Amino acid sequence: MKELHYDTLDSPIGTIVLVVDGEQMCSLDYTDYEPRMLTLLRKRYGEFHLTRAADPCGFSSQLRSYFAGDYRCLDAIPVNTGGTAFQQQVWSALRTIPAGATRSYGQLAAQLGKPTAYRAVGAANALNPVAIVLPCHRVVGADTSLTGYAGGLERKHWLLQHEGKTLL
Repeated sequence: MKELHYDTLDSPIGTIVLVVDGEQMCSLDYTDYEPRMLTLLRKRYGEFHLTRAADPCGFSSQLRSYFAGDYRCLDAIPVNTGGTAFQQQVWSALRTIPAGATRSYGQLAAQLGKPTAYRAVGAANALNPVAIVLPCHRVVGADTSLTGYAGGLERKHWLLQHEGKTLL
């Protein structure tokens, strides 16, 4: 049975659960979305055991730094996302969106060389297992509206404002 380590931390947008596989983050979600997180982990790992760990790999500390205003500190966190090759492309592309900026699903699809795949980009974005670190909150609708966020639109709005994005 696969052993994964987890930690929880309080944040301005609720309690966060992060899960680590070896030396890589494999999940980050909010405690009120824990059933979704566990479903995604089961789909990926089958049976697994979660063991509490204090600040695994220093990732909890890095998240605290992000919430304190160091937006670049998450860039170096290694992730292990699983997923299809296309999903991995989308999730990797999320890291190219700078803090305080946004991209539309269509812009992200074009960046991947698949300009008509904006719906597939949206579907992949919705299944991002490592929220905040892979900043799916920076993806918006074509009209710049805040569309979809697995953690809730209030959190998406907060994260974008925290990063300095001016929202109407």
